[in-house]
Amino acid sequence: MRYFLFRATSPTAASGASPRRRTTIAGFTLVELLVVIAIIGVLVGLLLPAVQAAREAARRMSCSNNMKQISLAIHNYESSYKKLPPSWTNTAGGGGWSMQGRILPFIEQGGLSENADFSQSYGNSFIDQDGASIPVSAYRVAGYQCPSDPLDQPRMGSSGPKYYKLNYASNAGVWFVFDPASNAVGDGMFGANRYMGFHDCLDGLSNTLALAEVKGWTPYFRDLGTTGDIAMPTQPAEVCTLGGSFKTESGHTEWVDGRVHQAGFTSTFTPNLKVICPSSGVAYDVDWTNMREGKDMSSPARTYAAVTSRSYHVGGVMVGVLDGSVRFVTDSVERKLWQDLSTRAGREVITWP
Repeated sequence: MRYFLFRATSPTAASGASPRRRTTIAGFTLVELLVVIAIIGVLVGLLLPAVQAAREAARRMSCSNNMKQISLAIHNYESSYKKLPPSWTNTAGGGGWSMQGRILPFIEQGGLSENADFSQSYGNSFIDQDGASIPVSAYRVAGYQCPSDPLDQPRMGSSGPKYYKLNYASNAGVWFVFDPASNAVGDGMFGANRYMGFHDCLDGLSNTLALAEVKGWTPYFRDLGTTGDIAMPTQPAEVCTLGGSFKTESGHTEWVDGRVHQAGFTSTFTPNLKVICPSSGVAYDVDWTNMREGKDMSSPARTYAAVTSRSYHVGGVMVGVLDGSVRFVTDSVERKLWQDLSTRAGREVITWP
């Protein structure tokens, strides 16, 4: 038996037509794709710090502008009333208004100012916002907020927003702030129950601080109530031994309150110096006030305060000088120079850092 082998011929080949070419699709190999991703990652890693630095530079410029506007508002207030606003006043009800509250008309907050009764406690002033009545103390004043502060939010009360923080504090001096018995004030440029003027600045407007940055939500000790003189601490650790009632996060959260722990600062310690004190097993960077201004006017306890200027800007703090200029003071500033800048009549010879 014979077998025959036949080979099938495609129609294309049989008709003499050319065979189709196989199409090849170009693309990345897995190795090439990984290399590209790695290059992109390196570029992002190089660019991200530059982007963050640019954003911080913008925030710092905005912060400087806020400080400038407040400084000019202080000058406009003085020009209108021939005196500077007090840091705090003993109003009916005890809620004494801050310097920042009194200059509201000069920072384009005239409407807010019209709702503030400076003869009464700030707790008695309200304003309509979005159809609801809120305390003036809970209103967010944009010019008092540093854009670098991550906690730009109201402080809540039992029935809703009650207070709003600030980042620009008035100069209350070095250590001693207020004596309720004699009504004496400290050596800063703004005093409790005291309307001072530029003529009280014997050191010169360009050599005296008006403002400095502070951090909202600062922990602090208060109302120890020691009578008589209290020696100024020279080291941060000494503050921890002074004691008092401890508050974990309410310092500089009330822009309306003129007391030094809320709307002021002292130059006891240099900018951003850590004052670390433990409480309930947690370490806090704290402020300290012997007795809040007006807390007990019958008590002879004076207000001494270590309320440190702090900032979210790296390396130092923004300050407003009484001549209306704005400067950046580094953390490395000498303590004596920093304290000299906060006195109005120390007659020091100042050389700016």
